[in-house]
Amino acid sequence: MDNNFILIARSVSKTFVNAHGEKLTVVKNASLILEGGLITAIYGPSGAGKSTLLHILAGIEKPDDGAEILIEGENIANMSEKKLSDFRNKKIGLVFQFHYLLPEFTALENVMMPMLIAGDSFNKAEQKARVLLDLVGMNYRANHKPAELSGGEQQRLSIARALANDPKIIFADEPTGNLDSANSEAISKLFIDLKISLKKTFLIVTHNKDLISLADRSFEMRDGVLNCKF
Repeated sequence: MDNNFILIARSVSKTFVNAHGEKLTVVKNASLILEGGLITAIYGPSGAGKSTLLHILAGIEKPDDGAEILIEGENIANMSEKKLSDFRNKKIGLVFQFHYLLPEFTALENVMMPMLIAGDSFNKAEQKARVLLDLVGMNYRANHKPAELSGGEQQRLSIARALANDPKIIFADEPTGNLDSANSEAISKLFIDLKISLKKTFLIVTHNKDLISLADRSFEMRDGVLNCKF
């Protein structure tokens, strides 16, 4: 495997069975290679299977049998739930359209949480969380709870949390979908800044044309088929 290929996915499909017993294949034999240190965008119409594919590649959903998803050489498609959960916490960062922040905790505590779960000491987690909040321009909001933050601030906080355990890949599902144009532009710029400053790898599912244009690589997905040639 080329050392610069951080993710290699082959033959990824996903079929669901509806309430009537009918099979619906929403991802059809997708293959994808992610190069380290780049932003890759997947775009396409609603219902194309983009989010399902991202969730599979991030280890949130299981693919159909026969898939291979290598992240730094480890095949997450065959991992047990326990091992996969540990792998996600240590190697994968997640950013969603809805931030899913813990409402009872402060911004600082939200960023600390993944590190504490991974076994870091409280002092180490707090120190790193403050650095990450500063990196996304949120240090001045460290002691505020999510409900006290604007939509743009909440998404910045969720990005800081995604970076907590120094993940190999950040998967982002419509990260600007709930934001106005000004905040969308700011979040898009933040991804670029993080790619450069931290040399992070991003896979982003988006409808945002500006974010697509900023990506290093972009692929269209329609009717479950990812148009990706390599």
